[in-house]
Amino acid sequence: MTNFQPWVAPLNRKTTEPTPQGGTLEYEDFPISSDVTGPLLYDLFQNHWSEIGVGHVVQGSVLELELTAPPKTCLLYDGYLTVVTEGWHLHLCLEEHLGGPHCKTPPGLRQQRRLSRGAFYRRLNEAGQPRSWGIQFWNGEGERMMNLFLPNPLLGEDEDVLPEGKPLLEKLALYDELRSIYILGERPIPFEENPLKRPYLAVCRSSRCNPSRKWEPVFEALESAVEEAGLDVTVRTAGCLEVCQLGPIVFYSGDRTWYSRVKPEVAHQIVSEHLVQGTPVKEHLYPPQS
Repeated sequence: MTNFQPWVAPLNRKTTEPTPQGGTLEYEDFPISSDVTGPLLYDLFQNHWSEIGVGHVVQGSVLELELTAPPKTCLLYDGYLTVVTEGWHLHLCLEEHLGGPHCKTPPGLRQQRRLSRGAFYRRLNEAGQPRSWGIQFWNGEGERMMNLFLPNPLLGEDEDVLPEGKPLLEKLALYDELRSIYILGERPIPFEENPLKRPYLAVCRSSRCNPSRKWEPVFEALESAVEEAGLDVTVRTAGCLEVCQLGPIVFYSGDRTWYSRVKPEVAHQIVSEHLVQGTPVKEHLYPPQS
């Protein structure tokens, strides 16, 4: 894990673009390293889930989703942030997506998929008055990716438009707080480490590999071994980990390692030898190593 720097170095990059209605979109860019975007997104989805919306806006189409509870999953796997809620999930490419254990993603596609720009925005009307606030992302081709809708002081309960001149200005607190951290660099990131880089062990529960649910004893063995070793490593289940038909599969995020044909006794080995001593269990590595 790299040394985490809690202070964001401001880019001091502000741009505008006209809207078809005669207004303006005002952008303020922030650094897009995963040590900046990781804490920002983790904080929003884990701590401010009830205040934000997630969506995609292009001419002729708007998608807007809300979270009704904290997400069941918020983690980084093979470059992608994955957020899973009760009714939907999303993926956002924050780092290079190599393409599983065989690194199948072509270099050009890795560059296209990866986040290349992030900015806080305000949408202004023709009179220059702010009407909405949020965060926009772009990929390596400069295409708009998802955006996050931040609390709007012009809207009341149930998204009702408030009377003109009577905004709920306290709803700008989140925007102001985030801007002071990620745009102005006036306050530190509220984490001592990148929360998306905390190591975890994932056990594939896909029916392709585990039609008889043989992953459960492996999951329990990993939990027991991690607890016995006193490690700060999360043990979780996952969907397909891209090593089909060779389950149970275990993935260790700390150094991007896959294991195949894992049994409970091998799970204990993985923890005691790999995580504690730094020596991978060679016999079960995937891809196999000679």
